[in-house]
Amino acid sequence: MNRRHFLHTASLSSLALASGVSSCAPRLSTLSNQPLHRVPKLKLSLDRIVKETVGLRPFRASGPRIARETLGSKTLVHNYGHGGSGWSLSWGTGNLARELVLSTGQKKVAVLGSGTVGLATARLLQEKGCEVTIYTKDLPPNVTSNLATGTWSPASRVCDPKVATPEFHALWENATRFSFRRFQFMLGLDDIVSWVDEYGVSNEPFRQQTDPAIGGEVYHLAGLIPERKELTPKEHSFGAKYVSWRSSMMFNIPSYLHHQLSTFIMLGGKLKVQEIKKLEDIDALPEMCVVNCMGLGAKEIFNDEELTPISGQLACLIPQNEVTYKLNARGASIISRKDGIYLGGNGLVGNWDTTPKREVTEKFVDTIQQVMKEMRS
Repeated sequence: MNRRHFLHTASLSSLALASGVSSCAPRLSTLSNQPLHRVPKLKLSLDRIVKETVGLRPFRASGPRIARETLGSKTLVHNYGHGGSGWSLSWGTGNLARELVLSTGQKKVAVLGSGTVGLATARLLQEKGCEVTIYTKDLPPNVTSNLATGTWSPASRVCDPKVATPEFHALWENATRFSFRRFQFMLGLDDIVSWVDEYGVSNEPFRQQTDPAIGGEVYHLAGLIPERKELTPKEHSFGAKYVSWRSSMMFNIPSYLHHQLSTFIMLGGKLKVQEIKKLEDIDALPEMCVVNCMGLGAKEIFNDEELTPISGQLACLIPQNEVTYKLNARGASIISRKDGIYLGGNGLVGNWDTTPKREVTEKFVDTIQQVMKEMRS
């Protein structure tokens, strides 16, 4: 083929391609009529709920306890009391606990608890060459961490700002930034950690609302996740007057806990199902350095009068593939995970009862149903 014939053929092909594209492409006027955020409606009814649970958040008004003390001949490092921020802060407070452990010079370490905080702490110790044994009453999924919503919320009921000190704020910021970096390393691993769209829907201006999460208004770091953006009515399909949007992180809890536990064992970690009921049980362990990640279990053993539960009920809906967002609306919320769509939004301070209340679930359903009914087609 000579050069003139090649250019003629290429020119004809380009014209044909351009003609095909123009005939198939949607008109710009059609695109301009579509909202920027097309949010799929949730199929919501009581008969689609397959599970109801109540989890207990271990709250301390002064914030999580990250400290070192001596127990007889052993060194005890505390890492518990994260409130509703255990998932988000697990790597960061685990790193602070690791620094306290390494200062002892001990390489054989016991970790008490196999929730998200205990697993992250154990993994971090392994990275520094420690031989780690986890002692736990139960294994995932029978742990409190399995009853969380699984979203990035490092300031959720983490402290009472009226009691927390500036020193704690510095500790919290250190832990938050470290955790955020670690979670970024896990992106792309079978959706263990992922970014999702998060919407806030309200009939009142957002500036007049208060964050129900204790510490949520005071403890905030700019520059990690995007700031909230208030959407205009043309940008969304919700029927509410005020709507906000941002990107946020979400943890698929079953796969995350499985990944952490499997990696811990693969790297030589030991696991023993053994309940710790009293200080003598800790003293009997062969390891000379012990990290306490027991959550609420630490209250009785260590006589921590400050530690108290904040219960939170969740109702799980059948998964809906097209629903992948998080929604906060009028005191209720939904979060879409691989194992289901979770409805929640309550928090009862001092409540030890883990029995789900049907009327609480019905309130969640009624609230979100109303939001769905108001959405424009």
